[in-house]
Amino acid sequence: MARHRRPNRRTDEETRRRLAATLAVASALTATLLTVVVQPAAPPAPDRTATGGTTDVAQPSRE
Repeated sequence: MARHRRPNRRTDEETRRRLAATLAVASALTATLLTVVVQPAAPPAPDRTATGGTTDVAQPSRE
């Protein structure tokens, strides 16, 4: 008679890593979906110009 092998049991560490990878992929897909579907609450203000960023350096006064 042929012997049957015992089913391969995953270790706790392997299960944790697989769960972490699954959650990372799911969160990336959710973020992508939300970016595509959700519209901003309000359009940008017309008196503001689009800037690349802000600076922490104080601006000199013009007095």
